[in-house]
Amino acid sequence: MKIKTSFIIALVIGLLCITSWELYWRSQGYFPDLDDDKYLWARTRAKVDNASKDDVVLTGSSRVLFNIQVPKWKELTGIQPIQLANAGATPLPVFHDIVENTDFKGTVIVGVTPGLFFSTTFEQAPPWRRAASRSEFYDNRTYAQRLNYALSIPLQNSLAFISNDDEKWHDDINLKALLNTIEWADRNDRANDPPFYRFQDIDINRNVRMKNRMLTDTTFANSVKTIWKFFMSGDKPPPDKDSTIAFFVEDAKKFTARGGQVILLRNPSDGFFKDLESKGLPRDKFWEELVAKANVPAYHYQDYKSLSAFETVEWSHLSASDADQFTENFVHILLEDGLITNLKTN
Repeated sequence: MKIKTSFIIALVIGLLCITSWELYWRSQGYFPDLDDDKYLWARTRAKVDNASKDDVVLTGSSRVLFNIQVPKWKELTGIQPIQLANAGATPLPVFHDIVENTDFKGTVIVGVTPGLFFSTTFEQAPPWRRAASRSEFYDNRTYAQRLNYALSIPLQNSLAFISNDDEKWHDDINLKALLNTIEWADRNDRANDPPFYRFQDIDINRNVRMKNRMLTDTTFANSVKTIWKFFMSGDKPPPDKDSTIAFFVEDAKKFTARGGQVILLRNPSDGFFKDLESKGLPRDKFWEELVAKANVPAYHYQDYKSLSAFETVEWSHLSASDADQFTENFVHILLEDGLITNLKTN
Protein backbone atom coordinates (compact mmCIF):
# COMPACT_ATOMS: atom_id res chain seq x y z
CA MET A 1 0.00 0.00 0.00
CA LYS A 2 2.85 2.38 0.86
CA ILE A 3 4.52 1.65 -2.47
CA LYS A 4 1.28 2.39 -4.33
CA THR A 5 0.80 5.65 -2.44
CA SER A 6 4.37 6.69 -3.09
CA PHE A 7 3.94 5.93 -6.79
CA ILE A 8 0.77 8.03 -7.01
CA ILE A 9 2.41 10.94 -5.20
CA ALA A 10 5.45 10.76 -7.48
CA LEU A 11 3.22 10.60 -10.56
CA VAL A 12 1.17 13.62 -9.46
CA ILE A 13 4.30 15.65 -8.67
CA GLY A 14 5.83 14.68 -12.01
CA LEU A 15 2.71 15.72 -13.93
CA LEU A 16 2.55 19.02 -12.03
CA CYS A 17 6.19 19.74 -12.83
CA ILE A 18 5.76 18.91 -16.52
CA THR A 19 2.58 20.99 -16.73
CA SER A 20 4.20 23.96 -15.01
CA TRP A 21 7.28 23.76 -17.25
CA GLU A 22 5.10 23.53 -20.37
CA LEU A 23 2.88 26.45 -19.33
CA TYR A 24 5.92 28.57 -18.56
CA TRP A 25 7.40 28.15 -22.03
CA ARG A 26 4.06 28.71 -23.72
CA SER A 27 3.79 31.96 -21.77
CA GLN A 28 7.14 32.91 -23.34
CA GLY A 29 5.72 32.52 -26.84
CA TYR A 30 6.82 28.96 -27.61
CA PHE A 31 4.50 26.36 -29.10
CA PRO A 32 4.77 22.68 -30.07
CA ASP A 33 6.59 22.02 -33.33
CA LEU A 34 8.95 19.52 -34.92
CA ASP A 35 12.71 19.68 -35.05
CA ASP A 36 14.63 19.62 -38.32
CA ASP A 37 16.92 16.86 -37.14
CA LYS A 38 18.52 13.80 -38.73
CA TYR A 39 15.54 11.66 -37.73
CA LEU A 40 13.03 13.76 -39.65
CA TRP A 41 15.40 13.95 -42.61
CA ALA A 42 15.84 10.16 -42.63
CA ARG A 43 12.08 9.66 -42.42
CA THR A 44 11.72 11.86 -45.50
CA ARG A 45 14.64 10.23 -47.33
CA ALA A 46 12.91 6.85 -47.00
CA LYS A 47 10.21 8.07 -49.39
CA VAL A 48 12.71 8.14 -52.26
CA ASP A 49 13.09 4.36 -52.18
CA ASN A 50 9.45 3.92 -53.23
CA ALA A 51 9.08 7.03 -55.39
CA SER A 52 7.83 6.82 -58.97
CA LYS A 53 9.04 8.50 -62.15
CA ASP A 54 6.47 11.25 -61.62
CA ASP A 55 7.88 12.17 -58.22
CA VAL A 56 10.10 15.14 -57.47
CA VAL A 57 12.98 15.29 -54.98
CA LEU A 58 14.20 18.66 -53.73
CA THR A 59 17.88 19.01 -52.82
CA GLY A 60 19.96 22.05 -52.02
CA SER A 61 20.56 24.40 -49.11
CA SER A 62 18.27 26.49 -46.93
CA ARG A 63 16.99 28.57 -49.84
CA VAL A 64 15.31 25.46 -51.24
CA LEU A 65 13.92 24.70 -47.78
CA PHE A 66 12.40 28.15 -47.38
CA ASN A 67 11.45 29.03 -50.95
CA ILE A 68 9.93 25.80 -52.28
CA GLN A 69 6.69 25.10 -50.45
CA VAL A 70 5.70 21.43 -50.42
CA PRO A 71 1.91 21.96 -49.91
CA LYS A 72 1.71 24.56 -52.66
CA TRP A 73 3.56 22.25 -55.10
CA LYS A 74 1.15 19.43 -54.28
CA GLU A 75 -1.85 21.74 -54.63
CA LEU A 76 -0.76 22.70 -58.14
CA THR A 77 0.40 19.33 -59.48
CA GLY A 78 -1.06 16.62 -57.26
CA ILE A 79 2.49 15.52 -56.45
CA GLN A 80 4.06 16.09 -53.04
CA PRO A 81 7.78 16.73 -53.52
CA ILE A 82 10.27 15.03 -51.22
CA GLN A 83 12.17 17.76 -49.38
CA LEU A 84 15.78 16.72 -48.74
CA ALA A 85 17.54 20.09 -48.72
CA ASN A 86 19.83 20.88 -45.78
CA ALA A 87 20.57 24.28 -44.29
CA GLY A 88 24.20 25.37 -44.56
CA ALA A 89 25.17 22.41 -46.73
CA THR A 90 26.10 21.53 -50.27
CA PRO A 91 23.55 19.37 -52.15
CA LEU A 92 26.27 17.21 -53.73
CA PRO A 93 26.35 14.38 -51.12
CA VAL A 94 22.56 14.02 -51.10
CA PHE A 95 22.32 13.89 -54.88
CA HIS A 96 25.22 11.42 -54.93
CA ASP A 97 23.37 9.22 -52.42
CA ILE A 98 20.26 9.22 -54.62
CA VAL A 99 22.30 8.35 -57.71
CA GLU A 100 24.35 5.59 -56.12
CA ASN A 101 21.97 4.08 -53.56
CA THR A 102 18.50 4.23 -55.12
CA ASP A 103 16.74 3.25 -58.33
CA PHE A 104 14.85 6.54 -58.46
CA LYS A 105 14.20 7.74 -62.02
CA GLY A 106 12.07 10.80 -61.40
CA THR A 107 13.06 14.44 -61.15
CA VAL A 108 15.69 15.87 -58.82
CA ILE A 109 15.76 19.63 -58.41
CA VAL A 110 19.16 20.84 -57.25
CA GLY A 111 19.28 24.24 -55.61
CA VAL A 112 22.50 26.15 -56.32
CA THR A 113 23.50 28.51 -53.53
CA PRO A 114 26.88 29.51 -54.96
CA GLY A 115 28.87 29.75 -51.74
CA LEU A 116 27.79 26.25 -50.70
CA PHE A 117 27.40 24.38 -53.99
CA PHE A 118 30.88 25.36 -55.21
CA SER A 119 32.49 25.17 -51.77
CA THR A 120 34.16 21.76 -51.59
CA THR A 121 34.22 18.02 -52.16
CA PHE A 122 36.36 17.46 -49.06
CA GLU A 123 34.35 15.00 -46.98
CA GLN A 124 35.28 16.50 -43.61
CA ALA A 125 34.47 20.10 -44.55
CA PRO A 126 31.37 21.40 -42.72
CA PRO A 127 29.22 22.10 -45.84
CA TRP A 128 29.81 18.52 -47.02
CA ARG A 129 29.67 16.82 -43.62
CA ARG A 130 26.35 18.41 -42.66
CA ALA A 131 24.63 16.78 -45.62
CA ALA A 132 26.61 13.53 -45.85
CA SER A 133 26.12 12.72 -42.17
CA ARG A 134 22.36 12.60 -42.67
CA SER A 135 22.62 10.19 -45.58
CA GLU A 136 24.93 8.03 -43.47
CA PHE A 137 22.50 8.12 -40.58
CA TYR A 138 19.70 7.01 -42.90
CA ASP A 139 21.76 4.01 -44.04
CA ASN A 140 22.78 2.99 -40.51
CA ARG A 141 19.77 3.81 -38.33
CA THR A 142 18.40 0.95 -36.25
CA TYR A 143 14.82 -0.23 -35.91
CA ALA A 144 14.90 1.01 -32.32
CA GLN A 145 15.81 4.51 -33.52
CA ARG A 146 13.00 4.44 -36.07
CA LEU A 147 10.47 3.34 -33.46
CA ASN A 148 11.74 5.84 -30.92
CA TYR A 149 11.35 8.68 -33.41
CA ALA A 150 7.86 7.56 -34.46
CA LEU A 151 6.82 7.61 -30.82
CA SER A 152 8.38 11.06 -30.32
CA ILE A 153 6.35 12.76 -33.05
CA PRO A 154 3.08 13.01 -31.03
CA LEU A 155 5.07 14.40 -28.10
CA GLN A 156 6.87 16.98 -30.27
CA ASN A 157 3.51 18.03 -31.68
CA SER A 158 1.97 18.35 -28.22
CA LEU A 159 4.66 19.79 -25.93
CA ALA A 160 6.50 23.04 -26.56
CA PHE A 161 9.45 22.24 -24.30
CA ILE A 162 10.50 19.16 -26.28
CA SER A 163 13.21 20.27 -28.69
CA ASN A 164 16.26 18.49 -30.05
CA ASP A 165 17.17 20.28 -33.28
CA ASP A 166 20.53 19.52 -34.89
CA GLU A 167 21.22 23.25 -35.05
CA LYS A 168 22.48 25.29 -32.08
CA TRP A 169 19.73 27.91 -31.83
CA HIS A 170 20.06 30.60 -29.16
CA ASP A 171 16.40 30.17 -28.24
CA ASP A 172 16.36 26.36 -27.96
CA ILE A 173 14.76 25.22 -24.71
CA ASN A 174 15.79 21.58 -24.39
CA LEU A 175 17.85 20.78 -21.28
CA LYS A 176 21.15 20.47 -23.13
CA ALA A 177 20.67 23.85 -24.81
CA LEU A 178 19.72 25.51 -21.53
CA LEU A 179 22.80 24.11 -19.80
CA ASN A 180 24.94 25.44 -22.62
CA THR A 181 23.75 28.97 -21.85
CA ILE A 182 25.60 28.82 -18.52
CA GLU A 183 28.88 30.71 -18.93
CA TRP A 184 31.43 28.47 -17.24
CA ALA A 185 34.80 30.08 -16.56
CA ASP A 186 36.62 27.51 -18.70
CA ARG A 187 34.08 27.37 -21.49
CA ASN A 188 33.55 30.85 -22.84
CA ASP A 189 35.23 30.52 -26.24
CA ARG A 190 31.94 31.38 -28.01
CA ALA A 191 30.53 33.74 -25.40
CA ASN A 192 30.93 36.70 -27.76
CA ASP A 193 29.18 35.09 -30.71
CA PRO A 194 25.99 36.93 -31.73
CA PRO A 195 22.79 35.05 -30.87
CA PHE A 196 21.25 32.95 -33.63
CA TYR A 197 17.50 32.63 -33.18
CA ARG A 198 15.29 30.11 -34.94
CA PHE A 199 13.37 32.04 -37.57
CA GLN A 200 11.43 29.24 -39.24
CA ASP A 201 8.95 26.46 -38.51
CA ILE A 202 8.95 22.98 -40.01
CA ASP A 203 6.28 20.29 -40.37
CA ILE A 204 6.29 16.52 -40.70
CA ASN A 205 6.97 16.78 -44.47
CA ARG A 206 9.98 19.03 -43.82
CA ASN A 207 8.13 21.99 -45.24
CA VAL A 208 9.80 25.12 -43.86
CA ARG A 209 8.07 28.48 -43.47
CA MET A 210 9.68 31.67 -42.25
CA LYS A 211 8.24 32.97 -38.99
CA ASN A 212 5.95 35.97 -39.44
CA ARG A 213 7.99 37.71 -36.74
CA MET A 214 10.67 38.29 -39.36
CA LEU A 215 8.26 40.72 -41.04
CA THR A 216 6.91 42.42 -37.93
CA ASP A 217 9.99 42.65 -35.69
CA THR A 218 12.84 44.59 -37.29
CA THR A 219 15.20 43.87 -34.40
CA PHE A 220 14.59 40.15 -34.72
CA ALA A 221 15.13 40.23 -38.50
CA ASN A 222 18.30 42.25 -38.09
CA SER A 223 19.66 39.67 -35.65
CA VAL A 224 19.62 37.15 -38.50
CA LYS A 225 21.46 39.59 -40.76
CA THR A 226 24.03 40.04 -38.01
CA ILE A 227 24.65 36.31 -37.77
CA TRP A 228 25.02 36.02 -41.56
CA LYS A 229 27.73 38.69 -41.51
CA PHE A 230 29.38 36.98 -38.54
CA PHE A 231 29.46 33.61 -40.31
CA MET A 232 30.94 35.17 -43.44
CA SER A 233 33.58 37.21 -41.62
CA GLY A 234 37.24 36.23 -41.51
CA ASP A 235 39.23 34.19 -43.97
CA LYS A 236 37.34 31.48 -45.85
CA PRO A 237 38.64 28.69 -48.08
CA PRO A 238 38.37 29.60 -51.77
CA PRO A 239 35.62 27.90 -53.78
CA ASP A 240 36.58 24.63 -55.44
CA LYS A 241 34.78 25.19 -58.70
CA ASP A 242 36.50 22.54 -60.81
CA SER A 243 36.08 19.66 -58.36
CA THR A 244 32.48 20.47 -57.43
CA ILE A 245 31.36 20.83 -61.03
CA ALA A 246 33.15 17.63 -62.06
CA PHE A 247 31.61 15.71 -59.14
CA PHE A 248 28.11 16.93 -59.92
CA VAL A 249 28.39 16.41 -63.67
CA GLU A 250 29.47 12.79 -63.23
CA ASP A 251 26.45 12.08 -61.02
CA ALA A 252 24.11 13.98 -63.33
CA LYS A 253 25.24 11.91 -66.30
CA LYS A 254 24.67 8.66 -64.40
CA PHE A 255 21.24 9.79 -63.27
CA THR A 256 20.03 10.96 -66.68
CA ALA A 257 21.46 7.83 -68.34
CA ARG A 258 19.11 5.65 -66.31
CA GLY A 259 16.13 7.83 -67.17
CA GLY A 260 16.15 10.41 -64.40
CA GLN A 261 15.90 14.17 -64.83
CA VAL A 262 17.98 16.88 -63.14
CA ILE A 263 16.91 20.52 -62.90
CA LEU A 264 19.14 23.28 -61.55
CA LEU A 265 17.63 26.22 -59.66
CA ARG A 266 19.30 29.44 -58.57
CA ASN A 267 17.13 31.08 -55.89
CA PRO A 268 16.98 34.85 -55.25
CA SER A 269 19.39 36.73 -53.00
CA ASP A 270 19.69 40.40 -52.13
CA GLY A 271 21.93 42.93 -50.46
CA PHE A 272 24.90 41.53 -48.58
CA PHE A 273 24.64 38.03 -50.06
CA LYS A 274 23.97 39.18 -53.59
CA ASP A 275 27.03 41.44 -53.50
CA LEU A 276 29.14 38.69 -51.96
CA GLU A 277 28.06 36.13 -54.53
CA SER A 278 28.42 38.51 -57.49
CA LYS A 279 31.97 39.42 -56.54
CA GLY A 280 33.28 36.11 -55.21
CA LEU A 281 31.36 33.68 -57.41
CA PRO A 282 30.34 35.63 -60.53
CA ARG A 283 27.54 34.12 -62.57
CA ASP A 284 29.47 33.91 -65.83
CA LYS A 285 32.34 31.96 -64.27
CA PHE A 286 30.39 29.65 -61.98
CA TRP A 287 26.69 29.24 -62.79
CA GLU A 288 27.12 29.43 -66.57
CA GLU A 289 30.00 26.96 -66.55
CA LEU A 290 28.01 24.56 -64.38
CA VAL A 291 25.00 24.76 -66.70
CA ALA A 292 27.11 24.28 -69.82
CA LYS A 293 28.95 21.23 -68.50
CA ALA A 294 25.94 19.61 -66.82
CA ASN A 295 23.74 20.11 -69.90
CA VAL A 296 20.51 19.91 -67.90
CA PRO A 297 17.55 22.32 -67.61
CA ALA A 298 18.58 25.29 -65.46
CA TYR A 299 16.65 28.23 -64.03
CA HIS A 300 18.30 31.37 -62.69
CA TYR A 301 15.91 33.75 -60.93
CA GLN A 302 17.38 36.75 -62.77
CA ASP A 303 16.20 35.35 -66.11
CA TYR A 304 12.52 35.26 -65.14
CA LYS A 305 10.40 38.20 -64.04
CA SER A 306 8.14 35.83 -62.11
CA LEU A 307 11.11 34.50 -60.11
CA SER A 308 12.93 37.77 -59.53
CA ALA A 309 9.95 39.82 -58.37
CA PHE A 310 10.67 39.08 -54.70
CA GLU A 311 12.80 40.67 -52.01
CA THR A 312 14.47 38.31 -49.58
CA VAL A 313 13.76 39.26 -45.97
CA GLU A 314 17.29 38.87 -44.60
CA TRP A 315 19.19 38.81 -47.91
CA SER A 316 18.78 35.05 -48.45
CA HIS A 317 15.27 33.65 -47.88
CA LEU A 318 11.68 34.46 -48.80
CA SER A 319 8.81 35.13 -46.42
CA ALA A 320 6.12 32.45 -46.18
CA SER A 321 3.68 34.27 -48.48
CA ASP A 322 6.37 35.11 -51.04
CA ALA A 323 7.58 31.50 -50.93
CA ASP A 324 4.06 30.33 -51.82
CA GLN A 325 4.02 32.64 -54.84
CA PHE A 326 7.59 31.79 -55.83
CA THR A 327 6.73 28.09 -55.75
CA GLU A 328 3.62 28.66 -57.83
CA ASN A 329 5.53 30.68 -60.40
CA PHE A 330 8.33 28.12 -60.61
CA VAL A 331 5.88 25.24 -60.98
CA HIS A 332 4.09 27.04 -63.81
CA ILE A 333 7.41 27.52 -65.62
CA LEU A 334 8.29 23.84 -65.28
CA LEU A 335 4.81 22.78 -66.45
CA GLU A 336 5.01 25.09 -69.47
CA ASP A 337 8.41 23.61 -70.33
CA GLY A 338 7.03 20.09 -69.97
CA LEU A 339 9.52 19.09 -67.31
CA ILE A 340 7.18 17.91 -64.55
CA THR A 341 3.90 16.03 -64.47
CA ASN A 342 0.57 17.51 -63.45
CA LEU A 343 -1.46 14.59 -62.13
CA LYS A 344 -4.48 16.85 -61.75
CA THR A 345 -4.88 17.09 -65.53
CA ASN A 346 -4.14 13.44 -66.31
